[in-house]
Amino acid sequence: MATDAIRVAILGASGYTGAELLRLVLRHPRVRVVALTADRKAGEGIETVFPQFLGLGLPKLVTIKEVDWSGVDAVFCALPHGTTQEVIAGLPDHLKIVDLSADFRLRNLDEYAKWYGHEHRAPKLQDEAVYGLTEMYRSQVAKARLVANPGCYPTSVQLPLMPLLEAGQIDADDIVIDAKSGVSGAGRALKEGSLYCEAAEGTHAYGIGSHRHGPEIEQILSDSAGRPIVVNFTPHLMPMNRGMLSSIYVKMQPGVSADDLRATLVQRYAEEPFVQIVPQGVSPQTRHVRGTNACHIGVFADRVKGRAMLFSVIDNLMKGASGQAVQNFNVMYGLPETMGLEQIALFP
Repeated sequence: MATDAIRVAILGASGYTGAELLRLVLRHPRVRVVALTADRKAGEGIETVFPQFLGLGLPKLVTIKEVDWSGVDAVFCALPHGTTQEVIAGLPDHLKIVDLSADFRLRNLDEYAKWYGHEHRAPKLQDEAVYGLTEMYRSQVAKARLVANPGCYPTSVQLPLMPLLEAGQIDADDIVIDAKSGVSGAGRALKEGSLYCEAAEGTHAYGIGSHRHGPEIEQILSDSAGRPIVVNFTPHLMPMNRGMLSSIYVKMQPGVSADDLRATLVQRYAEEPFVQIVPQGVSPQTRHVRGTNACHIGVFADRVKGRAMLFSVIDNLMKGASGQAVQNFNVMYGLPETMGLEQIALFP
């Protein structure tokens, strides 16, 4: 452990994203984990919740009120949506914070109230929050104290679409997104729809026309398009633990080909360590990014003239949550962006 270790607390360590964060930072050469919180499990060892951490000598789980913030430099907040605002508002100003909830992602507070069912409880903090899609907002993240880590679906959609909208190569008013996620995206709380018999051996759409990631996707894509846009977005639940595939259907501008779209993405991400454009004719697969912070993107011409298909895969717990959070943490501290994120995909 480096003598100049950054002292980190993980709030909500008993959830899937909290456990994934812990897995990552335990092998991060600049991090020392000093606090783990989980209110309902307070007093227990993290190994009683996640046995994979047995024998590592980690701090016991405590309530948030029990944390000594004078001994903490940075916080990963993996708490449920709607509960994070007041918690972060009560934290000392010296802390750098990466929030994995949706509480600070939407800039428009009226839009937040519409989609999350209550007024925003920390509007002043919203003003300073930086949206943490690292590849697109790296310079802002580097100067931020509070980073709003993007949602999993938005990450998988924004990475392939933003460069194409910025280049004016696709029709911003004709974007259809068919996205599929593993069951871990629903979190670890007991829910009927997440039970084995409910999720296994089948698939279904959910949040149809009403999923909260819709306005988040549109907010950032509107920035790229230079005007407000609306997309057709439908998520689906897949019977797998982790992984996400977004199939995106676009109309190209006159004179633009699928090869042009691919060339734009190749150029835009040539120096990005975590975004790969797969070889022409190859369809990216979720299994090839499992356990990594990678996003693989494929581009195909549609048989319908003037249209193209984009396929984007990520691990929803990694690039869609905890991996991207560590990536943002690295940028905030001026560390190599890949530090602690060098994993190769788990396959098979």
